Amino acid sequence: MKELIIAFGLFLFIEGILYAIFPSKMKSMLKKLELVNDSQLRTGGLIFAIIGFVIIYYIKS
Repeated sequence: MKELIIAFGLFLFIEGILYAIFPSKMKSMLKKLELVNDSQLRTGGLIFAIIGFVIIYYIKS
């Protein structure tokens, strides 16, 4: 559970630092996100989730 909290904190840190350093580019990226199909977004999210799970699985074992 401690690792999950650390991972979430790291996620928030990275996300926050990107918005702090590149606010206009992040706004532009979010506007472009509206042009992406829901199925493409869902597929990309699923792929990243699987990759993240595999990385965690191999590190923990």
